[in-house]
Amino acid sequence: MQPFVTLADLEARHPAELITLAADETTGLRDDERIEAAIGDASAQIRAILRARYSVDELSRLDADSRDTLRIDAIDIVLYRVAISFARSSDRIEKRHDEAVKRLQAIAAGKASLSFASEPGGEDAADPNRSANEVLMDAPSRVFDRRTTRDL
Repeated sequence: MQPFVTLADLEARHPAELITLAADETTGLRDDERIEAAIGDASAQIRAILRARYSVDELSRLDADSRDTLRIDAIDIVLYRVAISFARSSDRIEKRHDEAVKRLQAIAAGKASLSFASEPGGEDAADPNRSANEVLMDAPSRVFDRRTTRDL
């Protein structure tokens, strides 16, 4: 499954912080392998939190707005994991991580929601006003109504 953030996203948003946090202890060069591992771990953590409300299929169909929202939280979680990996954590990084996790837990608890891309020709395409979390029921027609009970 696709990660919620990429190394390019991290470089674009926090280039100096990424170099400071992820410099290898021996060479002083940025360790991209450990950053990629943190990206994978953060994405797994996000999915684990959101699975309380959303299925794996739904998480694979997130629209651009929801992906952008989750990317913000993923960046904070990745930076925290990188800082922990290199023993360079700070209160500021830890606070950003904790706030990101709280936002994700709020989404999982239903205090906020994610939206999904409609599948071509699927049910979502038929009704653009339908909520992603709307309950659909398929039930047999009524057995007793005024017409069928008139003669009783």
